[in-house]
Amino acid sequence: MELEAVANLHTLIDQDFAKAVSCIYNAKGRVIISGVGKSAIIAQKIVATLNSTGTPSVFMHAADAIHGDLGTIQKDDVVICLSNSGNTAEIKVLIPLIKNQENTVIAMTSNKDSFLAKQADALILAYAEKEACPHNLAPTTSTTVQLVMGDALALALLDLRGFSKEDFAKYHPGGALGKRMYLRVNELVALHDKPEVTPDTPIKKVIVEISHKRLGVTAVTEGSKIVGIITDGDIRRMLETNEVLTGLTAASIMSKNPKRITTDALATEALELLESNSITQLLAVDSANNYAGVVHLHDLIKEGIL
Repeated sequence: MELEAVANLHTLIDQDFAKAVSCIYNAKGRVIISGVGKSAIIAQKIVATLNSTGTPSVFMHAADAIHGDLGTIQKDDVVICLSNSGNTAEIKVLIPLIKNQENTVIAMTSNKDSFLAKQADALILAYAEKEACPHNLAPTTSTTVQLVMGDALALALLDLRGFSKEDFAKYHPGGALGKRMYLRVNELVALHDKPEVTPDTPIKKVIVEISHKRLGVTAVTEGSKIVGIITDGDIRRMLETNEVLTGLTAASIMSKNPKRITTDALATEALELLESNSITQLLAVDSANNYAGVVHLHDLIKEGIL
């Protein structure tokens, strides 16, 4: 029953819905969303979705509104009231108070002939013919369609505002998306001591450097410039072909012109380089092309970039 109700919602995206979107988009204030019971819980979710997609919103419980919380509503705010029946006692008390303050009221209800629908300036019809509850009592279908219509409202506003993934990341700096948009290579290389040897470093000391820095790799440098790279794989291959290590140096087994990335690059760019070259470590350089450290695939995984 819920599936059927949701499947029918696209037919309700009409001029009334567009009017509701326009009211919010053109408003100078915030969106205040109110409801009672299960509708109040759905209202809180819609508030969260609007806030994260560029439409400042606040939840106000309809019952609390008449006991002081009516002060939440400011002059230019738009108020959305959720009520399946549109005729609950709290809504009948609340709506005239909001109208007296001359705020725009948007109704989200299943009953277009209800008190709420008729008093509202715009109507979002979230129609639920019957609850999925066998007794047609527990809010089930009605709250599901409210949730879906709330998402439709948020995404319509997102589209009008030209809200980008970069904008989204600003509101989610602690999430995986935020890190993908902001985490840079310099923050990753700072997690470790940088492994470094010179071309004439004996192989035994190269092995010790790789082992101590725990990154499975070391840069080979002259001054502050990278001239090569040695991985733990290079060490294994060298041991397979050389029984005597005397006289072997870093220059003997290093790979020249290794892949590298600048410290101001995004972590996602480092991931692309690692994946495209089928490697797990990448050397980083600063703006002057000086060796800065190592980016390891494991660090990207820990940060949620992969």
